[in-house]
Amino acid sequence: MNWRRLSLVPYRLRLLLRAAFVFLMAATVGLALSVVQQEKQLSYKNYQGSFQKTRVQVAATLRHPTGQLALLNPQPGAARAALHPLLLPFAALDFDDLQKVQQAVAMSGCLAQYSNNGSLCVGIGNNPWAGGFIYVAGTFDGAQLVPHTRGDQVVDQAHRVRVKVSLRGQSYEWIAPFEESTEPQTPGHRVGGMRGRLTGFAAADVERAKAPAVRDFRGWIWQNPSCTDRTVADDDDSSCTRSAFFSLRLPVGVLQDALFEKRRPVWPPADLDRIDVSIAVLPPGDGAPLLDSGTGPIAPAFSLADLKPMLLPGESLQIRRLADGVALPLLVGPVDPEDQSWHFVTTLIRHLPVDAYDVPLEAKEVIATPAGSYEVLLKGDVRSVSKSLSVVASRLVWFVGAMLAALMLAWLVIEIGIIRRIKVLIKRADDVGERVKAARGFSETDLADLRGADELGVLATGLHDLLRRVREDVERENIRAAQERDMWHAVGHEIMSPLQSLMVLHGSPKDDSHRYINRMQQAIRVLYGRASPSEAFQSSELQVTEVDLTAFLQNVAENASCVGIEGVVFLGPASPLAARADEYSLEDVVTHVLRNAERYRQPGSPITITLEGSDTGATIAIHNQGPQITADMIGKIFEYGVSDQPESGAEGNRGQGLFVARTYMAKMGGTIIAQNQPNGVCFILNLQRSG
Repeated sequence: MNWRRLSLVPYRLRLLLRAAFVFLMAATVGLALSVVQQEKQLSYKNYQGSFQKTRVQVAATLRHPTGQLALLNPQPGAARAALHPLLLPFAALDFDDLQKVQQAVAMSGCLAQYSNNGSLCVGIGNNPWAGGFIYVAGTFDGAQLVPHTRGDQVVDQAHRVRVKVSLRGQSYEWIAPFEESTEPQTPGHRVGGMRGRLTGFAAADVERAKAPAVRDFRGWIWQNPSCTDRTVADDDDSSCTRSAFFSLRLPVGVLQDALFEKRRPVWPPADLDRIDVSIAVLPPGDGAPLLDSGTGPIAPAFSLADLKPMLLPGESLQIRRLADGVALPLLVGPVDPEDQSWHFVTTLIRHLPVDAYDVPLEAKEVIATPAGSYEVLLKGDVRSVSKSLSVVASRLVWFVGAMLAALMLAWLVIEIGIIRRIKVLIKRADDVGERVKAARGFSETDLADLRGADELGVLATGLHDLLRRVREDVERENIRAAQERDMWHAVGHEIMSPLQSLMVLHGSPKDDSHRYINRMQQAIRVLYGRASPSEAFQSSELQVTEVDLTAFLQNVAENASCVGIEGVVFLGPASPLAARADEYSLEDVVTHVLRNAERYRQPGSPITITLEGSDTGATIAIHNQGPQITADMIGKIFEYGVSDQPESGAEGNRGQGLFVARTYMAKMGGTIIAQNQPNGVCFILNLQRSG
């Protein structure tokens, strides 16, 4: 053994070169990670500032009447024909004061936008002692208002408002025509244009033409004197479109009665989301409504869901009512799915340590409303820092990847172009020396992939030519030795078969021939060796003549006991049946099959030889009772060396008998196959009939 090759001395330069490249690549990656870590620290500080700004903005929005309206009504109903009253952040609305009611609905954000520049706000006050009224305010565009004459039972010739309220199995429906006011406007409330009351009548009374005014129904309407369409030059034109604002106070008897059923009434009503309100502003006559809540809003009122755009990606906003601990729906900032395109970069950045990065960002605020206090919990998501930083880091990845690719390319050129070729050349030379030294033959050694125009290529070419010549000489010698050995093996196999018959005939130790036959058998076994005689059988030549199979098989069956095979029975025609065969080779084939049947048949059962003839062929069937051949072996038993007996080599049986039988049958122009039958196995031999 070459101890020098086991040391690290021959590999010092190789290890030093590889360590240098590894150090360069590690330094490049470390520099990039250091830069990204510093950027992450700065981004985290910026995110903390943005988080505080979001907290202040959310708190300010929720403290505003608009936000309080969203808190009081966390789940507004879906847009449909009927509206649901909202709990307003006010005890009541000054419905008869234009400036106050406009300011209240504008600040609360309860107006839902409809087509034709229309809007509607339907709500109730947060104080139950305001009388259980439902307040309605809204705007619409239309022509100059046509007033209704007081005392006239016909109301469809004027502008009017139709209102319907359904709750707890009862319905209220009013028609409120516009009645122009003749009272002079106070100096502080002068608005110009038309204004007047909306006097409420029960819809059922209007249809019967007996309509007394509803006492607690109140309403006002104000119309802007200027035309909405600026293309009309004259504001006095009665046909131009003007904007109008109206407000109503609807007396709902069911709500008013419920206030006095208990000492402390439940407010707001538990079924507030099941109170349906429908509103339509109708022009004179049968024209289309100027405003109809049944068309559905095109822009709903402000809700808690409108706080979501204020949140940064990944931030969550949880609002909980302190009175009963009920949590409102969780709001989470939208996350861009495209951030997953560089997921591995984001994951790498997320694991870079920075100061206070693991401390959770949380902020709590308590918002007081007329209906109770709410706790607002805002949680930050530092993962958004990694996602935003990954955009910058992705650009840096290209530069770092290019530098690593350049280093890797230089390494591969040296490793594959020089070091690998030297290593392969040394290894292949060592393999050749080890094989020759161990007398295991000369293996195929191809150095074509190492040849080239440089110094290593010239050395590989010379070594390749030398090894090729040595290999050819060794192969020629191995072929000659194998042919000689197989020839002796073939001769030994053919002599062993008749010797076994002689051993049966002269098996007694007292027989003088027994000792000499035994010595001959031992000598043939020495010549037999361990190699395959397949080439010897295949190169032999047979003398194919006409053979009477009836007499031949009858003779084999009668003399089978002489070779130790008892119970062989021949079943065939009484007349001669001739076929083309070599008599001695055919006897060898039948003997091999009979020995195989003798080995596997049930004790005491016969072996049957059946002969059948046709116009062109003869069929010999040899059947024994016993176990069947397994499915994985039935196609292999005629191959050379196949045997299911582990001790067959020690007894002189090398799995050659059926191989010899198939070879001889092929040379005689016949075939042999094996078939499993219900009670055993049958070997079928087919031969050609003589002309």
